[in-house]
Amino acid sequence: MLALDDPRWNALHHAYGAASDIPDLLRALEASPGPTGDFEDEPWSSLWSALSHQDDAYTASYATVPHVIRIALAARGPIDFSFLLFPTSVEIARKTGHAPELPPELADAYLGAIAGLVEVASRHGSSADEAMQVSVAAALAVAEGDVEAAQALLDRDEV
Repeated sequence: MLALDDPRWNALHHAYGAASDIPDLLRALEASPGPTGDFEDEPWSSLWSALSHQDDAYTASYATVPHVIRIALAARGPIDFSFLLFPTSVEIARKTGHAPELPPELADAYLGAIAGLVEVASRHGSSADEAMQVSVAAALAVAEGDVEAAQALLDRDEV
């Protein structure tokens, strides 16, 4: 996993350019992983906008997903459904050609994080919230390699 203080974040890209801002957004997310009021709440709003912009993903998206999973697994209380939905969306973008090739130096951590969606869903997926339930179902589908099912769930429900 690319450390948050690693200068290589500057070489990664998101929708608006260099990803040097992403480590601070991840630090903010780690400080407050609980459910948010809506999509406009920070830091999720900025993370989504930069890293899953109009259903596209970027090299910085791949480096971010392992941190999102790490933070979710460390959280003790309820988490925002974006902890499941964001990695799911990045993987859908990767598998459907809406993202660059996964850089080899990020592959192990990224693919391990996608597999880790199962544990996040197990620990935090018992919420009765509809958005969380759809996110859990889509994340489990992606973790099993069924991107089409995950996309169908998200398209049907428009989380």
